[in-house]
Amino acid sequence: MLTISQLASYAGVTVRAVRHYHAKGLLPEPERDHSGYRCYGAAAAVELIRIRTLASAGVPLARVRELLGAGEEEFNAAIVDIDRRLRAEIRERQRHRERIAQLAAGDSLALPPEAVAYLDRMRELGLPEQMIEGERDAWILVAAQLPEHMPLYMTLKRQQLDDPATLQLYHDLIGAAAWEADDPRVEAIADRLVALIEADTEGWEDYDEVMPDELAQLLDAVFLDSMPIARTLLELLEERGWRGWTKLERIPPI
Repeated sequence: MLTISQLASYAGVTVRAVRHYHAKGLLPEPERDHSGYRCYGAAAAVELIRIRTLASAGVPLARVRELLGAGEEEFNAAIVDIDRRLRAEIRERQRHRERIAQLAAGDSLALPPEAVAYLDRMRELGLPEQMIEGERDAWILVAAQLPEHMPLYMTLKRQQLDDPATLQLYHDLIGAAAWEADDPRVEAIADRLVALIEADTEGWEDYDEVMPDELAQLLDAVFLDSMPIARTLLELLEERGWRGWTKLERIPPI
């Protein structure tokens, strides 16, 4: 006869595990002998080993009791079902591992590869990290709502970075971030921006036509909070026939 400690050691589990299996009703708990100890026989050891084997294979304890009393055909069918569940869990955990790896990957968290490449290009061109972080956060919002359109958006944005006039405007906007709202130099910024828009109206229309108004308004609000001249710049754009920032729209002539 075996004590609970001897039984646990024989089966390769802990005493705590044995007591847990008792509590779950998987392993019958013997009566105490005249000395007050619970003694286990060979049958208990065999049953405990079977329980441990099923549990270590990933079988939920809720199904262990079912399998212990199952016939061969029923047992095999249950094992196939459990294996299917385990494979699904493995796939899910692998996806979790991939997401965890992205936490250390900076820009690639919540952004597709083409957006990461765009941000990397901005760094190569010497644009400041503060501006890149603002772009990153904006594109995270867009990617969450319009993932299928990100390749188009990023193609257009990369084309803008390849245009010297657009790139210079980016640098000028960075310098303008510290200007007061009524700085007279904003007029020149507005004129150059309108010239770029009207030189590539088709490209801007491709960019804007699928952008939901609610998302555009959210992104516009981010821009308005980013620098004192933002609201003035939008007002000047309207005077020149264009409304919006994220989603530019030509104002119909009166």
